[in-house]
Amino acid sequence: MGRIHQLSNHIINQIAAGEVIERPCSVVKELTENSIDAGATKISIEISNECRNIRVADNGSGIHPDDIVLAFSKHATSKIEKTEDLYNIRTLGFRGEALSSIISIAKLTCITRTKEFEVGTKVTCENSEVNKIETGCAIGTIMEVKDLFYNLPVRLKFLKNPKTEFAYISELVTSMALVNPGVGFELKNNDKIVLKTNGLGSLPEVVKNLFSKTLFEKLRPVEGIDNLSGLKITGYVSTPDFTRSSKKDYHIFVNSRTVKCPVFLKAIDTAYKNMIPSGKYPFVILNMELPPDELDINVHPTKKEVKYKNPNQIFNFIRASVDNALSNIVRINTAVPKEPNPDDFQTDMAVNSDIQNLLFEKREEFMKNDIRQQTKETIHPEFIKPVQKFKEPEPIKQHKFIEQPTIVGVDAVKAAMDENIIGQYRKTYILIEKEDGLEIVDQHIADERYIYETLKSQKEPASQLLFISDIIELSPTEAALIKENIDKFSKFGYGIEFLNDTDIMFKKVPQLLSKVPPKEIIKDILENLEGDLDNLEEKILITTSCKAAVKANTPLNLFQMQEIVKRWRGCKHPYTCPHGRPITKTISHNEIAAFFMRGK
Repeated sequence: MGRIHQLSNHIINQIAAGEVIERPCSVVKELTENSIDAGATKISIEISNECRNIRVADNGSGIHPDDIVLAFSKHATSKIEKTEDLYNIRTLGFRGEALSSIISIAKLTCITRTKEFEVGTKVTCENSEVNKIETGCAIGTIMEVKDLFYNLPVRLKFLKNPKTEFAYISELVTSMALVNPGVGFELKNNDKIVLKTNGLGSLPEVVKNLFSKTLFEKLRPVEGIDNLSGLKITGYVSTPDFTRSSKKDYHIFVNSRTVKCPVFLKAIDTAYKNMIPSGKYPFVILNMELPPDELDINVHPTKKEVKYKNPNQIFNFIRASVDNALSNIVRINTAVPKEPNPDDFQTDMAVNSDIQNLLFEKREEFMKNDIRQQTKETIHPEFIKPVQKFKEPEPIKQHKFIEQPTIVGVDAVKAAMDENIIGQYRKTYILIEKEDGLEIVDQHIADERYIYETLKSQKEPASQLLFISDIIELSPTEAALIKENIDKFSKFGYGIEFLNDTDIMFKKVPQLLSKVPPKEIIKDILENLEGDLDNLEEKILITTSCKAAVKANTPLNLFQMQEIVKRWRGCKHPYTCPHGRPITKTISHNEIAAFFMRGK
C-alpha cells in the first residue's frame, strides 16, 4: 500500500458528486430545487445532447455578485447557518453540495442578476475552477450545464439510453409541477416542448394539463387537518375502480419535497385494502405538511428519505385522510355548530345500515304512488328489516369531515327511491338511466359491498340456529386451522362444533347464510385462504359477504333492484367489492351518440 496523502479538492468534489449526481435527472433536480427556493414563478428546463446538456432558467431572486464564486465551493449555502437549523429546514436545498459537485463533472455557465443591480454576473466553471465577469441579463438565474460526465467516462458508460434518461427527467419535472402549482414549468427536449403548466396555482388545472381531464374525473380530493399536532395533508387519490399496474403514479411529498417513504406507502395501501385487486395500485397525489422539527430529512444526500418522530401517528393520519376521501363524506362547518332540526334524521357515524332503516320507515309514503303501481308485487321478505331507533347526534370536535350519512331527510329518501332503473341485463346487471349516461351496476358485487360493510360494522351479527346440519370432514391441517381460530368464526356468527379431530358440524351460521349449505361455506373460506393465514378474520368476512349476496343470473323485480342500488349507494366505499372488482360502469351519452353517429 502506498503512502497516505491529501486528495485534491477536485477529486473530493468528484467523489461527493457520485452521491449527489447519479444521472442527468439529478442535475435537473438540484438546479430546479434551487430555482424554487429562490422564489421563481417561471422555470424553463431544456435538455439536449442525449441528456448531457441541461439548461435551467428561472425568474427567481438571483445570486448576489459577491456570493457567486462562493456558491460553487463545497458546503456553501444561504439556507442554514447553525446546527439548530438542521431541525428547522423549510427549503428544498440546504447541504451546499450540488453546485460544487456539478462543476467537478461538467462544464457549467451561470448568468444571474438580483434586483439591486443594473447588470448581472456571468460565471464559467470547469474542473472545479470558477471565473466571473459582468454581463447584461434579466433578474433571475440561468444555469447551463454541458458535457455531463465528460471527465468520468466510466460514469458516462453506465448511463441508460437517452429516451430512458429523459423519461426520468420528465417524471421528476411532473412531480415538481404537481407540488408547485404556483410555478409555471416548461420542459423541452431537443427544442420540442414536452410539458408545460401555467403556474396559476390550481392543482386541478395542473393535473389536467399533465395527464387528462378523464383522469381528473376519477380523482377524489384529500384534505385532512390535525390542529393539535400541526399535521395537514392535501391532494387527490383515485377511486378504487381506476387503478394502475405499478406504483409509478404515487406522487408523494412531505413539506413539498418528493420522498420515498415506507410509512406513507403503507398507509395508502392499507386505506385501499379490499378495494382494489391484487397487483393493482391507485393514482395518488398527496402532500403532507408537518412542523420541520417533527422529521429528519438529513438522512441521505439525495434527501429522498425521511424519518419521523412519531411514525405511528403519521401512518394513522395519512390512512384516515385517504379513507375519508374514498368514503361518502360531507364537509361541515365547525366554526358555527348547527342546531339539530327536528324534521331531520341524523345517524350515528359508524352505522351505514341506518340509512336503509330510515328508507324502510318512509317507504310506505312513496310506494303507493310509485313502487306498487309499477311492480304490483308484495315486498320480498328478504329485504325487510326492523326499524332501529336513531341516536341523537354527538357534538363535533375538531373534525373537518364526518362520514356520510350526516343528515337524511324526506327529500334524501325520495331521491334514493327515484333511481331511474330501466331494466336488468342478462339477469346480472342493473341498468340505470343517469343525467350523464347509462350506468351499469353488477347486482352481485353491489350487494356484496353492502353486506360486507354491514357485517363489519356489527358487533354481534345475527345468527340462524341449524336444527339439521351435515357432518363435514376436514383434513388435519384444515381442522387445526379452524380449531385455532374458532373464536374468529364465532365473531361473525358461526357456531362450529368438533365431533372428533377432523369432523365438524355447524350449530349456527350468519342469518344471511341460512339458505347456503354449510359444506359450501367452509369450502369457500378454506379456498379463499390459499395457504395464506394472514388476516383470517377479513377473509371470513369477505367470504361470508360473497356467499350472502344476490347471485348473478338471478331475475329481480323492480323493487328488488331498487333495494340493491339504494343500499349500495349508502355504502362508505361504493366503488369496488371487497375483492377489488369494480361495481359500476357508466357509458356517457356522448359516447353512445358518437357510436351511432348522431353528432354528425
